[in-house]
Amino acid sequence: MGNPSSRLHCLIKRCPNFYRKPNFLLGLAKDEKPIFNTAFCDQMVSPFSQTKQFSVGANDTFSDPIPVVATTRSPLDSSPTIDAGSSIRKPISLWPGMYHSPVTNALWEARSSIFERFSDAPVDPTPQNDLITKTPSMSRTSVLYKFSSDYVLREQYRNPWNEIRMGKLLEDLDALAGTISFKHCSSNDGTTRPLILVTASVDKMLLKKPIRVDTDLKIEGAVTWVGRSSMEIQLEVMQSSPEASSTSESLALTANFTFVARDSKTGKSAPINQISPETETEKLLWEEAEERNKMRKVKRGERKKEIQGEEVNRLNELLAESRIFCDMPALADRDSILIKDTCLQNSLICQPQQRNIHGRIFGGFLMRRAFELAYATAYAFAGSAPCFVEVDHVDFLKPVDVGNFLHLKSCVLYTELENLSKPLINVEVVAHVMRPELRSSEVSNNFYFTFTVHQDSLKNGARVRNVVPGTEEEARRVIERMDAENSCS
Repeated sequence: MGNPSSRLHCLIKRCPNFYRKPNFLLGLAKDEKPIFNTAFCDQMVSPFSQTKQFSVGANDTFSDPIPVVATTRSPLDSSPTIDAGSSIRKPISLWPGMYHSPVTNALWEARSSIFERFSDAPVDPTPQNDLITKTPSMSRTSVLYKFSSDYVLREQYRNPWNEIRMGKLLEDLDALAGTISFKHCSSNDGTTRPLILVTASVDKMLLKKPIRVDTDLKIEGAVTWVGRSSMEIQLEVMQSSPEASSTSESLALTANFTFVARDSKTGKSAPINQISPETETEKLLWEEAEERNKMRKVKRGERKKEIQGEEVNRLNELLAESRIFCDMPALADRDSILIKDTCLQNSLICQPQQRNIHGRIFGGFLMRRAFELAYATAYAFAGSAPCFVEVDHVDFLKPVDVGNFLHLKSCVLYTELENLSKPLINVEVVAHVMRPELRSSEVSNNFYFTFTVHQDSLKNGARVRNVVPGTEEEARRVIERMDAENSCS
């Protein structure tokens, strides 16, 4: 292995710019010295090593297969916590695009062990007909972020204000939900062809308490409900603090993902393994998920009703102020602004590095890009760094493929100013999949994020402005979002 100091010297020569950064760029205090882990240096010098030293007790370490591999060795085995920092290892040909997130790398490697069983399967394997019943504990998986001790990991998740990058966390939640769905749907043999599992929707996620980037964080989840070809996965984000005396006080975020299964050859919906809740908590979660699934079906079956009667008055009230902006701009309220004047947008070509196991663009990547644009929109609108509050229900309407032209448009749809100490900023992001060769453009996702601002930024008379629609189409969108918010509250 060589002398530790020489290995560190070699690493610094390879990455001089990283180690010459000032302490504040490394997330350290002014007088705090960076700690260099020689085991980490070994892996950087020899990045294809397949084992890693990881802590067992206060003073003991041992070398063993990477923990994440063990999470899918058998659907019947309990899953140890995945170390979010243990993702520097030998690439596997079944990996999707190489991500900069250590968690998505680790989770996709965990899934690859399931796919490796199909390498010796028949050339034309049959569909999985013999379904089995599994318990939620069989799919339970957790990821641990050791932010308190892993400075490199902390740097990857730190935003410019030393807070957690929520977009990356949303990306990791989708990756974890995907891994859990694979564990539940995997068969006990490798003779049947694998299913295509995709994110269908994400229910509203409400941030219950701020998430720190200098304290260890854990995300954990399991399948809680199963239909014929769909399943719901509930994830919890937990972070302990000195004042948290119970598990409920450590809970920072709860997320419910819905995944659907498709046959990898025919593309049609495919039946999946059923679920058998064991504990009272698991049974309660199943009942709650069953009720949510019924509500989703009811909403899908409802046709968009025409705005009439009382709602016509709401439409006119929303448009009344905008008419002054359009017809008499000099007399318009300076504490208000038109929706169109809050818009931001960006475009990108979807690259192979952003694909999932099935070769399509990873849903978590889309959520992260949408969140980051929404954050920038709220920042430019409020004039100070916004605080994330919630993300509303998300439907994945169209798949996004490698090579697609993705165009994201955002705007502040409306603000809620009843509580002046905590004004709410509602941001809409619409993702369009454009195919210039076919002269086509389709909406793949509608994202709705809610932010607020720090109270300190509202001092000296600063305030969040009212936002008004300028067209009837914008007014209808505002009414639809307000009604959707009220129906969920």
